[in-house]
Amino acid sequence: MVSTPLHLELADRISRLIHEDGLAAGARLNENQLAERLGVSRTPVRAALDHLAQQGFAERKPHRGVELLRVPPLPSPARDAADGSDELLRRIAYDRQHGNLGEYVSEKELMEAYELGRPAIRNALERLADLGAIEPKLGYGWRFATGAWDASVRHESYRYRMVIEPAAIREPGFALPPAWALEMRRQHEEFLRTLSEDSSSIAFFEMNAAFHEGVAAASGNRFFHMDIQRQNRLRRLSNYDWKYGPERMQVNCREHLEMLDRLQAGDTELAALLMQRHLDVASRLRPPVKSTP
Repeated sequence: MVSTPLHLELADRISRLIHEDGLAAGARLNENQLAERLGVSRTPVRAALDHLAQQGFAERKPHRGVELLRVPPLPSPARDAADGSDELLRRIAYDRQHGNLGEYVSEKELMEAYELGRPAIRNALERLADLGAIEPKLGYGWRFATGAWDASVRHESYRYRMVIEPAAIREPGFALPPAWALEMRRQHEEFLRTLSEDSSSIAFFEMNAAFHEGVAAASGNRFFHMDIQRQNRLRRLSNYDWKYGPERMQVNCREHLEMLDRLQAGDTELAALLMQRHLDVASRLRPPVKSTP
């Protein structure tokens, strides 16, 4: 079976969940639960698990489901954009945020707007659908899952997160998986080493999202985790259209690393205060004068 870009995306997300949940060899990977957590149907999840099985990380056993054989590496935030797929997602995000694309779009409309063939457009739409940013309409076309992420919505989101995310760290059962923390540190340090004006806003957002979702998952409370996942789905297109430059990416990474230091030292109260400050400062950022993509 040939793995499609959608299946590879899902395999990466399942790998992240394995790290966030602290799973070890012998754990069961339940298709229904994964489909629910990822917000997709069982069919692409089954294909993603088959891909992990082909790589030797899992095994499908008769009448027992899928068993984890060994923990896959945490996917790198860097994406291979040689085929232009990341740039297309960024352009779609920009056009949606600036009102150039309406709530409903068709593949034909996007093919004409970006002068690309159907496979490239379909791949972009499937990636966005997997990430919860767009959904197929019954019968024909696609619908963006959220409206434009204007200043008031952004402010409300940050105010909400300033309550939820520090509270997740303060949960009595908070436990940060050591392997996840080490890998997240490696990714942030790698991103800082390679940071430039051309750094991918998409790779940055996905790494940032993985950090906040992983911290929420470490609370041991599924509802904190689900809420932060939903916030990231709502924020995705706005943040793909990044407005704050590489300097803010650098500050963000360093603040994440500072929180990791405190969490790994067991100082959850200071980490919670750092999280609140991190979100408060981010909420006050104002984008520079708009420019064309």
